[in-house]
Amino acid sequence: MTNISAAREISNPLIEQRADPWIYRHTDGFYYFTASVPEYDRIEVRRSETLAGLAQAEPAVAWRKYETGMMSANIWAPEIHYIDGKWYIYFAAARTAETNDGLFDHRMFVLENASANPLEGEWVEKGQLRTKWESFALDATSFEHNGVRYLVWAQKDPAIKGNSNLYIAPMTSPWEIDIDRQVMITTPEYDWERIGFLVNEGAAVLKRNGKIFITYSASATDYNYCMGIIWAAETSDLLDPTSWIKSETPVFGTDETNGQYGPGHNSFTVTEDGRDVIVYHARNYKEITGDPLYDPNRHTRVQLFGWNADGMPEFGRPVPDGKTSL
Repeated sequence: MTNISAAREISNPLIEQRADPWIYRHTDGFYYFTASVPEYDRIEVRRSETLAGLAQAEPAVAWRKYETGMMSANIWAPEIHYIDGKWYIYFAAARTAETNDGLFDHRMFVLENASANPLEGEWVEKGQLRTKWESFALDATSFEHNGVRYLVWAQKDPAIKGNSNLYIAPMTSPWEIDIDRQVMITTPEYDWERIGFLVNEGAAVLKRNGKIFITYSASATDYNYCMGIIWAAETSDLLDPTSWIKSETPVFGTDETNGQYGPGHNSFTVTEDGRDVIVYHARNYKEITGDPLYDPNRHTRVQLFGWNADGMPEFGRPVPDGKTSL
């Protein structure tokens, strides 16, 4: 496990009322942060030279929703990536906040910024990130491996019961995929993935120890929300569904003793001295009035994680609110 004896302290929650958090440390030495805001009406980006400094960093609004049309409601789960010298934000948006047969109307979209500092310059809309189907789709993330850039995302297959599965496809540009090579890599099959809704979403990629790991979140967004993991050998064909192995049990979930409920939709970053950090949202109470999606108190939290002898990540338990070693 990671040695944290010399770790500094940081306070959790790191940033209140920010769900689906994404933190990326760039080669310029800055940490970049974006997440869903409670109003679901805009995309913000902030940056800091330290992880702890993100809490006080001034957010810049990169984009706001339209009054009508495909990008006019429920702006969810932005991620900021640096690809081939430009910044990109992947996000999900809908025509309406209403649901149809329990599903929202989200599609995935892409913004591009050529400025060295993504808090400056112009964010240009690159349009919808299209997949095999015109169906509920969200939570796009991107990674590179062996010279190939891939997209991983969650989507509703019209032919399969449930809300969303995870898919992977190679990218032909930062805003396009090779639709003909899109494949499913996990679907909600275990009981803990099917509480309230049949959900696999919120993928995050981690490359280490000869493996490609993808964490994801499952079930409804209340205290049942939790994280699973799949992995493949780095030498395998990532577009072959049989390359991926899935944990039969969650790897991170509610901890009533520590007062953390529904942890999930995570990302990964590192401390200033290079130690591994999991970034996630969670609430500090169990009972929710109304639809959990409109309860604003999913707060961004961070904590160290380590590695087992078999090369698998060990996330431990969500730490209590307050000071934690980092």
